[in-house]
Amino acid sequence: MTVLTVPARPEEDDARLRPLPWRRMAGVTWRQHRFALLGVVALLGALAVYLWIAGLQLHRAYAAAIACHPVGSPACQDLVNTFNGMGTFLANGSIMQALPVLIGAFVGAPVLARELETGTYRYAWTQGFGRWRWALGKLIPLAVVVTVAAAAFSALLSWYYQPYFATPGHQVLGLSQTSAFNSGLFDLREVAFPAWTLAAFAIGALAGMLIRRVVPAIAATLAAYAGLAFATGLFLREHYLTPLLTTKLTLPGSAWILSQWWTKGGVTLSQSTMQQVMLPVFGRLMPAVPPDQVHLYKLPTLLNTEHYLTQHGYTYWTSYQPGSRFWPFQWIEGGWLLALSVLLIAATIWLVRRRAT
Repeated sequence: MTVLTVPARPEEDDARLRPLPWRRMAGVTWRQHRFALLGVVALLGALAVYLWIAGLQLHRAYAAAIACHPVGSPACQDLVNTFNGMGTFLANGSIMQALPVLIGAFVGAPVLARELETGTYRYAWTQGFGRWRWALGKLIPLAVVVTVAAAAFSALLSWYYQPYFATPGHQVLGLSQTSAFNSGLFDLREVAFPAWTLAAFAIGALAGMLIRRVVPAIAATLAAYAGLAFATGLFLREHYLTPLLTTKLTLPGSAWILSQWWTKGGVTLSQSTMQQVMLPVFGRLMPAVPPDQVHLYKLPTLLNTEHYLTQHGYTYWTSYQPGSRFWPFQWIEGGWLLALSVLLIAATIWLVRRRAT
């Protein structure tokens, strides 16, 4: 007589599983991923030292330029030029943009992909607490570690870039300035940076489970993250809250200007039309002086030309996000990235649970 053994369903197996030993899993996770984690610590540590040293010099130069009087004197202008010439290597934040995806790709993608690629999952997933609990016990601690490390590093980044964020004194003194909404700096701040790092980790974990090979999973993580980051910066972020409209010709430097256009009599004018209108106006405002003496006279500026046009029936419209919305935008972005990360990790656990042993 032959006895047929019917495999128990996952639900029945889970009912008899032992509780997950989180402390032991932390030790196993450290041994398996210590080189990736140490690499993250080394990278962020080296950058932190550089940012601290460079940031001290940047803040000193900024304080000296702000405190200098009288404004416009040669000595003050030298201090302003010194500040403006500093930090060009990191001024727009583009280099730091790669940090979240590098952390996510090289820490998140191998978590499950390495076990699936080498076949060690056949042993690891047969432990007494079950395969999906094994995966959960590795993903959660790693996600917490990379998110906390990114949050600490983002605080240093915000401190470093603080002198560049626009204040009323920047324009008067001629200091380099930028809006806090700057696309290169917005997602380096205290809320967005750790949220993007966590999202990159979750994308990497899911890619590793789907592709089951480490290098292709890393490549897929880089591609998916880049697509999500570009879509957010170009299309999604500006619509978190309804933009404001104004006809003012000047706005605070902290505002995020989305679009600008001219109208006359309720009709929107194209850019080429406005160029044809503004050139004669600019020439009309130009003082009639000999060419060799032009440098002695104040030449008309774009703002002078715009004032002239508004006095003659033209209206200049600006769609913008005010600087006061910076932190609401940070929390909105951090919130949906957190929700996305939870969803991706849940999908990864679901795939582990459904995968045949």
